[in-house]
Amino acid sequence: MSSETGGSGRSAIRFVLASASPARRTTLRAAGLDAEIMVSGIDEDTVRAAPAPQYAQALAREKALAVSGKVGSGVPALILGCDSVLELDGEILGKPHVPEVAVERWRRMRGRSGVLHTGHCLIDNRNGRRAEATGSTIVHFADLTDEEIEAYVATGEPLKVAGGFTVDGLGGPFIDGIEGDHHNVVGLSLPLLRRLVRELGYAWPELWKIAGGPGAA
Repeated sequence: MSSETGGSGRSAIRFVLASASPARRTTLRAAGLDAEIMVSGIDEDTVRAAPAPQYAQALAREKALAVSGKVGSGVPALILGCDSVLELDGEILGKPHVPEVAVERWRRMRGRSGVLHTGHCLIDNRNGRRAEATGSTIVHFADLTDEEIEAYVATGEPLKVAGGFTVDGLGGPFIDGIEGDHHNVVGLSLPLLRRLVRELGYAWPELWKIAGGPGAA
């Protein structure tokens, strides 16, 4: 990125997403931010926090802090860490990873509702200031047949996403409805992120400038 001063009078700043999630990057890009991707590499199994909202927030914080360290203190950059978990019957459900777990999970979820929690942590790397919050959205699952569950799991899509489902992919028809922010279920709440951006002293349209403007390549 250029080191020239932008219209806000601040030196140019990078926007870094501490996640390899294509859905999160697509969500940001559609909102005018062409984020730089830098994977944290943290071991999620070492993070312990409960209940589910705090756990999601702890994961997001660790990701953001890890990438902040890689970028280097004092470097002009906004670092965003996010992580999502599904809460069902008070249990935290992350990524199924294997088909057997995904099938068993969908048999539990079908015809019921869960809460998708997404933790957000935004760090201003110039000064180390941090703003964070967790978004929670109720998800109503359709009453799938065993055949539909097995066919969906066979696609591989549910294996590497929180809760074992998507709302913006092949899993969309299996979601009867949501209560809350749709983007939060995708993996990143834009309204919540805007509040965090303002908390750190930026205006949301200023991020369009950082990213090169809405519709930037």
